[in-house]
Amino acid sequence: MNKDFIQSLNSEELIFTYGSVINEMKARGMIRSKNVVGDLGEFLAIDYYCKTKGLPKLQPAPAGTKNIDAISINGDRYSIKSTTGNVTGVFYGLNPPGSVELDQQNFEFLIICLFDTDFSLKRINEISWGHFLKYKRWHSRMSAWNLTITKDLLDNTKTIFNRSEMGS
Repeated sequence: MNKDFIQSLNSEELIFTYGSVINEMKARGMIRSKNVVGDLGEFLAIDYYCKTKGLPKLQPAPAGTKNIDAISINGDRYSIKSTTGNVTGVFYGLNPPGSVELDQQNFEFLIICLFDTDFSLKRINEISWGHFLKYKRWHSRMSAWNLTITKDLLDNTKTIFNRSEMGS
């Protein structure tokens, strides 16, 4: 589909097209829920890891698994967060700020998928549990933790894919 075709649709046709695309992505196993950005990030990250030599082969975690979205064939647990902005979704199940208790390790690695506003994948970065603990920020309204995507965070984590380095 090109931009001219999309712009030629009336409102009813555009809504129908959107619904058809969502239904097709569900049928293909690309998305599983109404969280389209999150599901696309999971699908693309797992696919990229599986197709890229030197990266662990990932498989989706069973639906409803807490704190993780994928598991490597070696048993490492991966959480995957996707965003079109500069903040990830929240991480529940960790101690609140000021707690003296150590956080239980919920995953070995966090994969962050960054998308353009047109849902084109810009980059994939991998963050260890230790780096996650260093960079996490408290989201008081949600009473949970999240990450702000900064240059410092990206520079100090493993870049798995970066479209700007691919010449696009």
